[in-house]
Amino acid sequence: MDKSVPDPPLNKTNPLSGFDSTEDLLKDRAAAERALDHYLNPKPPEPSTDQRIDSLFSVTAKADTDTLLTSTSETLASVKAMAEDLAFEVEGTRRSVALGIHQLVELCQLLVDKALDQLEASGSPAEM
Repeated sequence: MDKSVPDPPLNKTNPLSGFDSTEDLLKDRAAAERALDHYLNPKPPEPSTDQRIDSLFSVTAKADTDTLLTSTSETLASVKAMAEDLAFEVEGTRRSVALGIHQLVELCQLLVDKALDQLEASGSPAEM
């Protein structure tokens, strides 16, 4: 009677016999651990190390455009009031500088207000 399945070898083979040295085995093991760590234990993203960022304050990435423009508009209104008050407290060229600052802030305020109006118009459906 012939068997279709051969008999298993009598001497047990070493599962590590495919490696030439212990060093090769350790390299493969380290690579496997790195791969598992990459997928199963991902590292949190590192904070930005941008050299250009040298500021005490920052703006959250979650702020929408409307919120940013509204905050800018309010800040510009405060700066405009401060420059206006300063302009009436000083004399000569210093007064001209303060009034110039006031006018530039006023211009920025108009630009921000226009941007807010456009955002508001694009966000709401046109009425007929």
